Amino acid sequence: MEILSVTLCTILLFLSAFFSLPFLKRMKKKKAQKIARLPPGSMGLPWIGETLQLYSQDPNIFFSEKQRRYGEIFKTNILGCPCVMLASAAAARFVLVTHASFFRPTYPKSKETMIGPAALFFHQGNYHSHLRKLVQSSLSLERLRNLVPDIEAAAISAADSWAAAGQVINTYLQMKKFSFQVGILAVFGQLESEYSEKLKQNYCILDKGYNSFPTKLPGTAYSKALSARKRLRKILGEIIMERREKRVSERDLVGHLLSFRDEKGETLSEDEIADNIIGVLFAAQDTTASALTWILKYLHDNHKLFHAVRAEQMEIYRTNCEGRIPLSWAQIKDMPFTHRVVLESLRMASIISFTFREAVVDVEYKGYLIPKGWKVMPLFRNIHHNPDYFSDPHIFDPSRFEVAPKPNTFMPFGNGVHACPGNELAKLEILILLHHLVTKFRWEVVGSENGVQYGPFPVPVNGLPARFSKQITANQ
Repeated sequence: MEILSVTLCTILLFLSAFFSLPFLKRMKKKKAQKIARLPPGSMGLPWIGETLQLYSQDPNIFFSEKQRRYGEIFKTNILGCPCVMLASAAAARFVLVTHASFFRPTYPKSKETMIGPAALFFHQGNYHSHLRKLVQSSLSLERLRNLVPDIEAAAISAADSWAAAGQVINTYLQMKKFSFQVGILAVFGQLESEYSEKLKQNYCILDKGYNSFPTKLPGTAYSKALSARKRLRKILGEIIMERREKRVSERDLVGHLLSFRDEKGETLSEDEIADNIIGVLFAAQDTTASALTWILKYLHDNHKLFHAVRAEQMEIYRTNCEGRIPLSWAQIKDMPFTHRVVLESLRMASIISFTFREAVVDVEYKGYLIPKGWKVMPLFRNIHHNPDYFSDPHIFDPSRFEVAPKPNTFMPFGNGVHACPGNELAKLEILILLHHLVTKFRWEVVGSENGVQYGPFPVPVNGLPARFSKQITANQ
């Protein structure tokens, strides 16, 4: 009996080992495969990853070198966050369009605090969908058509002031002021000058602290920005209260936000309305201002390009009795060459070089694992400068837009459900300002420096210092 027990134990141990060994091998192999499936790349030093390499040089050189070495999908570590970077049109479409639910928008906590946690671009799902529709409705083609006279008045006033100054100006900063004014028009319509001035003053303080080191120490840019954010909230609260008391339904963004009701009949809170107003003003300013600054540089540096744009605009100028008749919607929509120059400028400059997402589940793409919690960055600039999509990508060539680019290869305003809903407003204000600048003004860039600054969007060095002057006659 004892011998039988020992024999049975031996058999059981053997069978256990026999069946366990392949299982353990499979587990070990599975684990190895999981590690092996991570994209190629380097995670850099402990904690800081490759942050120093990224911020010690032109970010686009960093991304291009990585793509050249590892291919169109690679891993890295930035600011302590493991990241997967994607440099192909198909990958960008995968993350932003077809599998967008697997990736959520992600921003540093300090940025959310500054703009407001309820702003639409921090969200996804029903809340984001509702808010996006409200913004799109407030910027419908009919609404944009009605904004043309006010935007044109703002453009003329801005250009006149630059020429009247008679001194070198920071083009980018002036474009920010112009874009902010257009943003005010889109959000509020005609706003009392007192409110407009208060919003501008406090927003400028917030803007200066947005990209500063997030410390609440008194006197720091970030601390001042937080105080300005509180004042902005108070000012917006007063505007919202006045609108509610008037009980008049306006077609601007504030009107749409105030009149919103969801499926349950719930309205937006005052904080949600304020956060989304600040978010839209933020989105309306820096990127458009950067685009305008680059366009003026490209036109200044390429006389043939400038004269081709001017020739198209002068036809409209003469039709409008030497500019005495305002631009019409039909004329703005019929500027084919100027429009192609704008598109090519957006491609060349790639104001939005990349976007941030975070994987909410483990995702597999092209045989590679993107682990849950990792940051995911579609690299728009790499895609815009890929010779497979755009021949001779470093040459400024508006004719490439005579034919629509291949899908998902040109994304100056992002792509998918989080693409910028204000892209038509941006193009509208750019075209209106360009019409008046090339027909009635000249600008000379001061200094011969070529280069790019990031703050965070790419702009020419020192904001493109330039001196503007008014032409004596239209035919000069």
